[in-house]
Amino acid sequence: MPRDGHGRIIDYLRISVMDRCNLRCTYCMPLEGLRFLPEENLLTADEIALVARAAVSCGFRKFRITGGEPTLRRDLVEVVAGIRAAGPDVEIGMTTNGMLLPRMAKELKDAGLDRVNVHIDTLDEVRIRQVMRFADLQKIMAGIDAAEAAGLTPIKLNSVVVRGENDTDVVELARQTLTRPWGVRFIELMPMGDGEEAKLALSKVVPSQESMEKIIDSLGPLNPIPAVHASDESRNYQLSGAIGTVGFISPVSDPFCSACNRVRLSAEGKLLLCLLRDDEADLRAVIRSGGGVDAVSRALREAILLKPVGHALDEGIHASRRMHEIGG
Repeated sequence: MPRDGHGRIIDYLRISVMDRCNLRCTYCMPLEGLRFLPEENLLTADEIALVARAAVSCGFRKFRITGGEPTLRRDLVEVVAGIRAAGPDVEIGMTTNGMLLPRMAKELKDAGLDRVNVHIDTLDEVRIRQVMRFADLQKIMAGIDAAEAAGLTPIKLNSVVVRGENDTDVVELARQTLTRPWGVRFIELMPMGDGEEAKLALSKVVPSQESMEKIIDSLGPLNPIPAVHASDESRNYQLSGAIGTVGFISPVSDPFCSACNRVRLSAEGKLLLCLLRDDEADLRAVIRSGGGVDAVSRALREAILLKPVGHALDEGIHASRRMHEIGG
Protein backbone atom coordinates (compact mmCIF):
# COMPACT_ATOMS: atom_id res chain seq x y z
CA MET A 1 0.00 0.00 0.00
CA PRO A 2 1.31 3.49 -0.80
CA ARG A 3 2.69 5.57 2.05
CA ASP A 4 3.17 9.30 1.98
CA GLY A 5 6.31 11.09 3.09
CA HIS A 6 5.05 11.09 6.69
CA GLY A 7 4.49 7.34 6.90
CA ARG A 8 0.70 7.37 6.54
CA ILE A 9 -0.90 4.62 4.45
CA ILE A 10 -2.98 6.27 1.70
CA ASP A 11 -5.66 3.86 0.48
CA TYR A 12 -8.80 5.98 -0.01
CA LEU A 13 -9.53 7.88 -3.24
CA ARG A 14 -12.41 10.34 -3.50
CA ILE A 15 -13.37 10.89 -7.14
CA SER A 16 -15.25 14.02 -8.22
CA VAL A 17 -17.10 13.19 -11.44
CA MET A 18 -18.89 16.52 -11.94
CA ASP A 19 -18.47 20.13 -10.79
CA ARG A 20 -22.10 21.06 -11.52
CA CYS A 21 -24.92 20.75 -8.99
CA ASN A 22 -28.71 21.01 -9.02
CA LEU A 23 -28.62 22.89 -5.69
CA ARG A 24 -26.96 26.12 -4.64
CA CYS A 25 -26.15 25.69 -0.95
CA THR A 26 -25.28 29.07 0.53
CA TYR A 27 -21.83 28.03 1.77
CA CYS A 28 -20.86 26.13 -1.40
CA MET A 29 -22.13 27.75 -4.60
CA PRO A 30 -23.21 31.34 -5.25
CA LEU A 31 -26.28 31.94 -7.38
CA GLU A 32 -24.36 33.87 -10.02
CA GLY A 33 -20.90 34.09 -11.51
CA LEU A 34 -20.14 30.37 -11.61
CA ARG A 35 -17.98 28.94 -14.38
CA PHE A 36 -18.14 25.19 -14.89
CA LEU A 37 -15.71 22.90 -16.67
CA PRO A 38 -16.44 22.22 -20.36
CA GLU A 39 -17.40 18.58 -20.85
CA GLU A 40 -14.25 17.76 -22.81
CA ASN A 41 -12.18 18.70 -19.75
CA LEU A 42 -13.91 16.12 -17.55
CA LEU A 43 -12.35 12.70 -17.22
CA THR A 44 -14.35 10.16 -19.21
CA ALA A 45 -15.77 7.02 -17.63
CA ASP A 46 -12.94 5.02 -19.25
CA GLU A 47 -10.33 7.44 -17.89
CA ILE A 48 -11.80 7.22 -14.39
CA ALA A 49 -11.72 3.42 -14.67
CA LEU A 50 -8.05 3.62 -15.69
CA VAL A 51 -7.26 5.73 -12.60
CA ALA A 52 -9.19 3.22 -10.47
CA ARG A 53 -7.17 0.32 -11.91
CA ALA A 54 -3.95 2.20 -11.18
CA ALA A 55 -5.10 3.00 -7.66
CA VAL A 56 -6.08 -0.62 -6.95
CA SER A 57 -2.70 -1.79 -8.26
CA CYS A 58 -1.11 0.60 -5.71
CA GLY A 59 -3.19 -0.80 -2.86
CA PHE A 60 -6.20 1.53 -2.67
CA ARG A 61 -9.15 -0.20 -1.04
CA LYS A 62 -11.80 2.50 -0.75
CA PHE A 63 -13.38 4.83 -3.32
CA ARG A 64 -16.01 7.54 -2.97
CA ILE A 65 -17.79 9.21 -5.87
CA THR A 66 -18.57 12.89 -5.33
CA GLY A 67 -19.45 16.00 -7.31
CA GLY A 68 -20.72 18.71 -7.48
CA GLU A 69 -23.71 16.43 -7.61
CA PRO A 70 -22.64 13.10 -9.13
CA THR A 71 -26.15 11.96 -10.12
CA LEU A 72 -26.21 14.71 -12.76
CA ARG A 73 -23.60 12.83 -14.74
CA ARG A 74 -25.29 10.93 -17.58
CA ASP A 75 -22.85 8.01 -17.55
CA LEU A 76 -22.66 7.64 -13.75
CA VAL A 77 -23.69 3.98 -13.91
CA GLU A 78 -20.78 3.29 -16.31
CA VAL A 79 -18.43 5.17 -13.96
CA VAL A 80 -19.50 2.97 -11.03
CA ALA A 81 -19.24 -0.19 -13.13
CA GLY A 82 -15.73 0.79 -14.25
CA ILE A 83 -14.53 1.29 -10.68
CA ARG A 84 -16.13 -2.00 -9.64
CA ALA A 85 -14.44 -3.84 -12.50
CA ALA A 86 -11.12 -2.34 -11.41
CA GLY A 87 -11.59 -3.55 -7.84
CA PRO A 88 -14.11 -6.36 -7.27
CA ASP A 89 -13.45 -6.28 -3.53
CA VAL A 90 -13.03 -2.54 -2.89
CA GLU A 91 -15.56 -0.39 -1.06
CA ILE A 92 -17.40 2.08 -3.32
CA GLY A 93 -19.52 4.82 -1.78
CA MET A 94 -21.12 7.96 -3.14
CA THR A 95 -22.01 11.33 -1.63
CA THR A 96 -25.18 12.89 -3.09
CA ASN A 97 -28.05 15.21 -2.25
CA GLY A 98 -30.33 12.27 -3.01
CA MET A 99 -32.93 14.08 -5.08
CA LEU A 100 -32.38 11.93 -8.18
CA LEU A 101 -31.87 8.64 -6.36
CA PRO A 102 -35.46 7.37 -6.73
CA ARG A 103 -34.85 6.72 -10.44
CA MET A 104 -31.22 5.60 -10.11
CA ALA A 105 -30.65 3.76 -6.82
CA LYS A 106 -31.26 0.19 -8.00
CA GLU A 107 -29.25 0.62 -11.20
CA LEU A 108 -26.33 2.07 -9.24
CA LYS A 109 -26.48 -0.81 -6.77
CA ASP A 110 -26.52 -3.32 -9.62
CA ALA A 111 -23.49 -1.59 -11.17
CA GLY A 112 -21.48 -2.09 -7.99
CA LEU A 113 -22.15 0.86 -5.67
CA ASP A 114 -22.12 -0.23 -2.02
CA ARG A 115 -23.62 2.67 -0.11
CA VAL A 116 -24.48 6.36 -0.10
CA ASN A 117 -24.04 9.41 2.09
CA VAL A 118 -26.88 11.90 1.65
CA HIS A 119 -26.31 15.61 2.22
CA ILE A 120 -29.13 17.28 4.14
CA ASP A 121 -28.65 20.37 6.31
CA THR A 122 -32.04 20.61 7.99
CA LEU A 123 -35.40 18.83 8.25
CA ASP A 124 -37.30 22.12 8.22
CA GLU A 125 -39.14 22.54 4.90
CA VAL A 126 -38.78 26.33 4.92
CA ARG A 127 -35.20 26.54 6.13
CA ILE A 128 -33.95 23.89 3.72
CA ARG A 129 -34.78 26.26 0.84
CA GLN A 130 -32.95 29.06 2.62
CA VAL A 131 -29.78 27.02 3.19
CA MET A 132 -29.80 24.52 0.30
CA ARG A 133 -31.84 26.89 -1.91
CA PHE A 134 -33.18 24.61 -4.69
CA ALA A 135 -33.57 21.59 -2.40
CA ASP A 136 -36.87 19.77 -1.97
CA LEU A 137 -37.09 18.01 1.40
CA GLN A 138 -39.64 15.47 0.17
CA LYS A 139 -37.46 14.52 -2.80
CA ILE A 140 -34.41 14.09 -0.57
CA MET A 141 -36.36 11.87 1.83
CA ALA A 142 -37.68 9.87 -1.13
CA GLY A 143 -34.08 9.46 -2.27
CA ILE A 144 -33.10 8.11 1.14
CA ASP A 145 -36.01 5.66 1.01
CA ALA A 146 -34.97 4.54 -2.49
CA ALA A 147 -31.38 4.03 -1.36
CA GLU A 148 -32.53 1.90 1.57
CA ALA A 149 -34.82 -0.15 -0.68
CA ALA A 150 -31.94 -0.77 -3.10
CA GLY A 151 -29.60 -1.87 -0.31
CA LEU A 152 -27.24 1.13 -0.53
CA THR A 153 -26.68 0.88 3.21
CA PRO A 154 -25.68 1.75 5.86
CA ILE A 155 -26.83 5.25 5.03
CA LYS A 156 -25.12 8.32 6.45
CA LEU A 157 -26.62 11.79 6.47
CA ASN A 158 -24.16 14.67 6.23
CA SER A 159 -25.05 18.11 7.58
CA VAL A 160 -22.71 21.09 7.26
CA VAL A 161 -23.39 23.28 10.29
CA VAL A 162 -23.35 27.02 9.55
CA ARG A 163 -23.73 29.68 12.22
CA GLY A 164 -26.91 31.68 11.81
CA GLU A 165 -28.30 29.36 9.14
CA ASN A 166 -28.90 25.83 10.44
CA ASP A 167 -27.01 25.58 13.73
CA THR A 168 -30.30 25.14 15.61
CA ASP A 169 -31.30 22.17 13.43
CA VAL A 170 -28.76 19.71 14.77
CA VAL A 171 -31.13 18.46 17.46
CA GLU A 172 -33.88 17.32 15.08
CA LEU A 173 -31.38 15.65 12.78
CA ALA A 174 -29.77 13.84 15.71
CA ARG A 175 -33.21 12.82 16.96
CA GLN A 176 -33.69 10.71 13.81
CA THR A 177 -31.08 8.25 15.05
CA LEU A 178 -33.42 7.19 17.86
CA THR A 179 -35.64 5.38 15.37
CA ARG A 180 -33.67 5.13 12.12
CA PRO A 181 -30.43 3.16 11.53
CA TRP A 182 -28.67 6.17 10.08
CA GLY A 183 -25.30 7.69 10.85
CA VAL A 184 -26.09 11.41 11.16
CA ARG A 185 -22.88 13.41 10.92
CA PHE A 186 -22.33 17.10 11.59
CA ILE A 187 -19.49 18.71 9.65
CA GLU A 188 -17.74 21.95 10.51
CA LEU A 189 -17.82 24.48 7.68
CA MET A 190 -14.47 24.56 5.90
CA PRO A 191 -12.97 27.85 4.64
CA MET A 192 -12.42 27.54 0.90
CA GLY A 193 -12.42 29.80 -2.14
CA ASP A 194 -10.88 33.24 -2.47
CA GLY A 195 -9.66 35.23 0.51
CA GLU A 196 -12.95 36.95 1.28
CA GLU A 197 -14.96 33.75 0.89
CA ALA A 198 -12.64 31.87 3.23
CA LYS A 199 -12.69 34.68 5.78
CA LEU A 200 -16.50 34.74 5.77
CA ALA A 201 -16.65 30.95 6.14
CA LEU A 202 -14.35 31.05 9.16
CA SER A 203 -16.70 33.50 10.85
CA LYS A 204 -19.56 31.02 10.41
CA VAL A 205 -17.82 27.91 11.74
CA VAL A 206 -19.74 26.20 14.56
CA PRO A 207 -17.29 24.08 16.58
CA SER A 208 -18.46 20.49 16.98
CA GLN A 209 -18.40 20.86 20.77
CA GLU A 210 -21.11 23.50 20.49
CA SER A 211 -23.31 21.21 18.38
CA MET A 212 -22.73 18.35 20.82
CA GLU A 213 -23.85 20.47 23.73
CA LYS A 214 -27.09 21.43 21.97
CA ILE A 215 -27.88 17.76 21.31
CA ILE A 216 -27.01 16.66 24.86
CA ASP A 217 -29.13 19.43 26.38
CA SER A 218 -32.17 18.31 24.37
CA LEU A 219 -31.76 14.56 23.90
CA GLY A 220 -29.50 13.37 26.71
CA PRO A 221 -25.98 11.94 26.89
CA LEU A 222 -23.97 11.00 23.82
CA ASN A 223 -22.15 7.75 24.48
CA PRO A 224 -18.82 7.47 22.61
CA ILE A 225 -18.33 4.65 20.10
CA PRO A 226 -14.74 3.39 19.64
CA ALA A 227 -13.34 4.11 16.19
CA VAL A 228 -13.16 1.11 13.86
CA HIS A 229 -10.31 2.67 11.90
CA ALA A 230 -7.82 5.28 13.12
CA SER A 231 -8.35 7.15 9.83
CA ASP A 232 -12.09 7.68 10.44
CA GLU A 233 -12.61 11.44 10.28
CA SER A 234 -15.84 11.23 12.30
CA ARG A 235 -15.96 10.99 16.11
CA ASN A 236 -19.03 8.83 16.65
CA TYR A 237 -21.53 8.62 19.49
CA GLN A 238 -24.91 7.09 20.26
CA LEU A 239 -27.87 8.46 22.14
CA SER A 240 -29.27 6.16 24.81
CA GLY A 241 -31.66 3.66 23.20
CA ALA A 242 -30.83 4.83 19.67
CA ILE A 243 -30.41 2.47 16.74
CA GLY A 244 -28.40 4.98 14.69
CA THR A 245 -25.30 7.01 15.48
CA VAL A 246 -24.33 10.67 15.72
CA GLY A 247 -20.94 11.77 14.39
CA PHE A 248 -18.90 14.96 14.36
CA ILE A 249 -16.32 15.89 11.73
CA SER A 250 -14.16 18.72 13.01
CA PRO A 251 -11.50 19.81 10.50
CA VAL A 252 -11.25 23.29 12.02
CA SER A 253 -11.58 22.81 15.79
CA ASP A 254 -10.06 19.33 16.04
CA PRO A 255 -8.07 18.45 12.87
CA PHE A 256 -7.56 14.77 12.08
CA CYS A 257 -4.70 15.31 9.62
CA SER A 258 -2.30 12.96 11.43
CA ALA A 259 -4.48 9.97 10.52
CA CYS A 260 -5.52 11.14 7.03
CA ASN A 261 -5.56 8.27 4.52
CA ARG A 262 -7.13 9.97 1.49
CA VAL A 263 -6.44 11.90 -1.67
CA ARG A 264 -8.95 13.40 -4.10
CA LEU A 265 -9.33 13.31 -7.85
CA SER A 266 -10.98 16.41 -9.28
CA ALA A 267 -13.43 16.18 -12.15
CA GLU A 268 -10.75 17.37 -14.60
CA GLY A 269 -8.21 14.83 -13.39
CA LYS A 270 -6.09 16.71 -10.86
CA LEU A 271 -4.98 14.66 -7.86
CA LEU A 272 -5.54 16.88 -4.82
CA LEU A 273 -3.35 15.93 -1.89
CA CYS A 274 -5.20 17.87 0.82
CA LEU A 275 -8.76 19.20 0.84
CA LEU A 276 -7.65 22.49 2.37
CA ARG A 277 -4.49 23.10 0.32
CA ASP A 278 -3.77 23.61 -3.37
CA ASP A 279 -1.11 20.86 -3.68
CA GLU A 280 -1.98 18.74 -6.73
CA ALA A 281 -0.69 16.56 -9.56
CA ASP A 282 -2.10 16.36 -13.10
CA LEU A 283 -3.19 12.76 -13.81
CA ARG A 284 -5.24 13.77 -16.85
CA ALA A 285 -2.06 14.96 -18.57
CA VAL A 286 -0.46 11.56 -17.89
CA ILE A 287 -3.48 9.72 -19.30
CA ARG A 288 -4.00 11.90 -22.38
CA SER A 289 -0.33 11.77 -23.29
CA GLY A 290 -0.74 8.01 -23.71
CA GLY A 291 0.04 6.83 -20.20
CA GLY A 292 -1.58 3.56 -19.16
CA VAL A 293 -2.11 1.91 -15.79
CA ASP A 294 1.60 1.68 -14.98
CA ALA A 295 2.24 5.35 -15.78
CA VAL A 296 -0.75 6.53 -13.74
CA SER A 297 0.23 4.22 -10.88
CA ARG A 298 3.71 5.70 -10.92
CA ALA A 299 2.32 9.25 -10.95
CA LEU A 300 0.01 8.40 -8.05
CA ARG A 301 2.85 7.07 -5.91
CA GLU A 302 5.10 10.02 -6.71
CA ALA A 303 2.36 12.52 -5.85
CA ILE A 304 1.40 10.76 -2.62
CA LEU A 305 4.98 11.12 -1.37
CA LEU A 306 4.43 14.89 -1.51
CA LYS A 307 1.19 14.88 0.51
CA PRO A 308 1.47 17.61 3.18
CA VAL A 309 1.41 16.66 6.83
CA GLY A 310 -1.82 18.61 7.27
CA HIS A 311 -3.72 21.78 6.50
CA ALA A 312 -2.51 25.17 7.69
CA LEU A 313 -5.69 27.09 8.45
CA ASP A 314 -4.02 28.56 11.52
CA GLU A 315 -1.48 30.15 9.18
CA GLY A 316 -4.16 31.61 6.92
CA ILE A 317 -3.55 29.03 4.17
CA HIS A 318 -6.60 27.45 2.51
CA ALA A 319 -7.64 25.91 -0.80
CA SER A 320 -8.51 28.36 -3.57
CA ARG A 321 -11.00 25.95 -5.15
CA ARG A 322 -14.62 26.06 -4.08
CA MET A 323 -16.17 23.01 -2.43
CA HIS A 324 -18.24 22.04 -5.50
CA GLU A 325 -15.01 21.71 -7.49
CA ILE A 326 -13.58 19.16 -5.08
CA GLY A 327 -16.50 17.24 -3.63
CA GLY A 328 -15.52 17.44 0.04
